[in-house]
Amino acid sequence: MAFTLPESNIPLDIDFDPDYLRERFEADKQARLRKDTLDQFQNLDDVLEIADHDPFSEPITREPVTEELDVLVLGGGFGGLTAGAYLTMNGVTNFRIVEYGGDYGGTWYWNRYPGVQCDIESHIYMPLLEETGYVPSQRYADGSEIFEHAQRIGRHYDLYDKTYFQTRATHAQWDEAEQRWEVTTDRGDRFVTKFFMRCNGALTKPVLPKVPGIGDFEGKIFHSSRWDYDYTGGSAAGNMENLRDKRVAVVGTGATGIQMVPYVAEDAEHLVVVQRTPSVVQPRNNRKTDPAWAASLKPGWQYERHDNFNGIISGHEVEGNHVDDGWTHLFPELTGQHLVDTPVGELPAGDQAVVAEIADMKLLMGAHARVDSIVRDPAVAEGLKPWFGYMCKRPCFNDEYLDTFNRDNVTLAASPTGIDGITATGIVVDGVEHEVDCIIFATGFETGSGPAGIYGYDVIGRDGQSMQEYFSDGAKTFHGFFTHGFPNFVELGMTQTAYYVNFVYMLDRKARHSARIIKHLLDNDLGTFEPTLQAQTEWVRKVRESNEPRMAYWGACTPGYYNGQGDVSKAVFMDVYNSSEIDFWNMIEDWWHAGTFDGLIMEPSTTAVPVA
Repeated sequence: MAFTLPESNIPLDIDFDPDYLRERFEADKQARLRKDTLDQFQNLDDVLEIADHDPFSEPITREPVTEELDVLVLGGGFGGLTAGAYLTMNGVTNFRIVEYGGDYGGTWYWNRYPGVQCDIESHIYMPLLEETGYVPSQRYADGSEIFEHAQRIGRHYDLYDKTYFQTRATHAQWDEAEQRWEVTTDRGDRFVTKFFMRCNGALTKPVLPKVPGIGDFEGKIFHSSRWDYDYTGGSAAGNMENLRDKRVAVVGTGATGIQMVPYVAEDAEHLVVVQRTPSVVQPRNNRKTDPAWAASLKPGWQYERHDNFNGIISGHEVEGNHVDDGWTHLFPELTGQHLVDTPVGELPAGDQAVVAEIADMKLLMGAHARVDSIVRDPAVAEGLKPWFGYMCKRPCFNDEYLDTFNRDNVTLAASPTGIDGITATGIVVDGVEHEVDCIIFATGFETGSGPAGIYGYDVIGRDGQSMQEYFSDGAKTFHGFFTHGFPNFVELGMTQTAYYVNFVYMLDRKARHSARIIKHLLDNDLGTFEPTLQAQTEWVRKVRESNEPRMAYWGACTPGYYNGQGDVSKAVFMDVYNSSEIDFWNMIEDWWHAGTFDGLIMEPSTTAVPVA
């Protein structure tokens, strides 16, 4: 259709009506918007009493411990593992890791559902590959391989002897007189530590929707992060022989549901896919790692690959496209530069916004075309098409999901309002009851409840200040690491740090930077550090200003965890620094190498240092 930019009158060659899409996006948003936003969900133990059940490890029995440490690390996922690795590299050995699971891995410990993979290329996602001498077996490694790599890191850096598994923190409080943190656990442990690093992860508490009758179901119910292979049989590779006479419902069509649905469909007698909102599903094109390529790798290859990937998605000029995946093609296309001959940055501001919007819509129309090219039933194909901005939800990559709906034993049960209710023998969607023997919830994790809600404990800083209360109107940090009034505390999550796609790269860089700061403090007998209020305030301002364009975009989106289920103030990424990751980490390196530690207050130690 004919379309011209409103200010410059430059024509764009598109085959869709932007006005129609805007209206359709808004209609679909309103159909899904709920007044209870995040309150529409409940924790597992509210209904199923299985949240604390670990199906993957035998219970660990041990006596409570009391220890004095230099560093306590909370979390044994890749954040805690990289923290332990970099502390070890820096010669800091008097530390402990506390992890809720029965082994390392975090997400990759708990998520063992069939088909589980990461959507980031393994060669840049899995950390410390060069350091541990490992090259992933395929472009997108299975979850089991990623979990094994977490264990490999633990062994390589001798972290197992420093880790307490099946243990969770219950309270953390700063002792000003002793210049120490006191952290207690549900095992009765008491850790007195000079430095306290938190890397529990942001998506850790599984949730279910609040559905009438959920407690009345007489069949089997479980969550994707607590997969019950005793019930299904098989493994993450499939072959779930116990499902062959079972009617199964999978609830949720985000990344997890999309990965597991083809495997469940292969084995179940019948599968009902319960969808509230469809996802964008693009090709994955997985393949085995070329042995010749792996043998050709030179020292520094992984960080060179990181820089190339991050440079592309951050809009920098780079040489070549080493990863050449969906992400490295997506971000350049989102700029809309391919739509116009004039450099987008030279267009009037209003036209720049329109070009970006049209580019976003064009990508979505491409995803629609892929659905039409694969799904044979036109009505089912229409039901699988998303109607929202392309980046309203994390795009998914899968080569089998859409094909699954061509199977005779698969039913799509789609409704913008989700599940009507659950009966003793089935699940009701859009007024239709589907009789099933098993309901598997792929409904994600708690978001938006703040640090205490997500982590299950509060952090009490100087003068009894609660971090939960201090962060009630948003996180407050310096560079995403440190918080005024909470001395010697380090946040290793995504809070107020630049992050686009590769979460583990961010964790690795944060752990590396934090470990060298702690090493500096210990070597120079410095007792405490924290940011100045002025430096913190300026950083918070910068982060929040950087997010204003994203907040406007998410405000127009259909509900999802990206936009707090419609409450943008609870958007999961609202406190991420929306800036080039290349520029951010260059800034951190310049700050470190300047050696002046601008923005931090460092005070000499006034107490004895614990002996390792």
